[in-house]
Amino acid sequence: MSCFEIITDYGLRSIGLGERLLPKTDFTICHQLTLIGSGMLWNIYFGTVALASGFVLATLLALGKAANHFYLRKASEWFIFVFRGSPLFIQFFFAYFLFLSLKQNFTFFSPLTSAWAGALFVLFCNTAAYSGEIFYGALRAIPKNDIEAADAYGITGWARFRRIIWPTMLRLAWPAYTNEAIFLFHATTLVFFSGFPAWQQRGDALYYANYFADKTFNPFIPYPILAGYFIILTLILIGLFGVANRKLNNHLPKEQHSKIKFKIKLIR
Repeated sequence: MSCFEIITDYGLRSIGLGERLLPKTDFTICHQLTLIGSGMLWNIYFGTVALASGFVLATLLALGKAANHFYLRKASEWFIFVFRGSPLFIQFFFAYFLFLSLKQNFTFFSPLTSAWAGALFVLFCNTAAYSGEIFYGALRAIPKNDIEAADAYGITGWARFRRIIWPTMLRLAWPAYTNEAIFLFHATTLVFFSGFPAWQQRGDALYYANYFADKTFNPFIPYPILAGYFIILTLILIGLFGVANRKLNNHLPKEQHSKIKFKIKLIR
């Protein structure tokens, strides 16, 4: 079986296209590269959707935490505190058993017991909490002169937020937010260890890496392949966020541009 045939048969297996059964014997490097790469589609899905939806909630949480309204401020503070204060791994297990209990009484909770929805919901809440704290810090760091200048020109309300506050907040928060985005994509591997099951052997990248490690009794091939895929994904993210960072800083002199620096987080 040629490598091209393996890619054709297993390249999209993780989303239900191609061969239904996993190979049992005669594993090649091409098998491992293809199937682990296929599983990366789920990791990219989890990371992309959670990041995009979490960005909106993070902005609302930052504004809520900075609001004068007592209940709105406290609700934002406690949401951020709970999801930042508890381990992500525990959040996965708690959410799964919670959704499982709700499913017994309310059938519309059924999709949340599957990884594609339930695990995504946990990642969404977690990244929204971390990003919300980042945005809140940036919101507090906006120079008062910018706000006063906007008031002097008669720019108030929604126009002031859209044209002055929000762009400045993003510019200040973007380097730290880039690191949060990178960590989020890395954290998608925890879905494999959580209570959320893989559907019909269609798991994420770590699911396939673990499968090959168990079958071959050699973890030194599949896991480095998995790490290589995530390194490539990280480089792509740094490039994309770097482009956005340059756009956010276009109006500033070059020496004032904020630079994105990737910092490895060993513990979260």
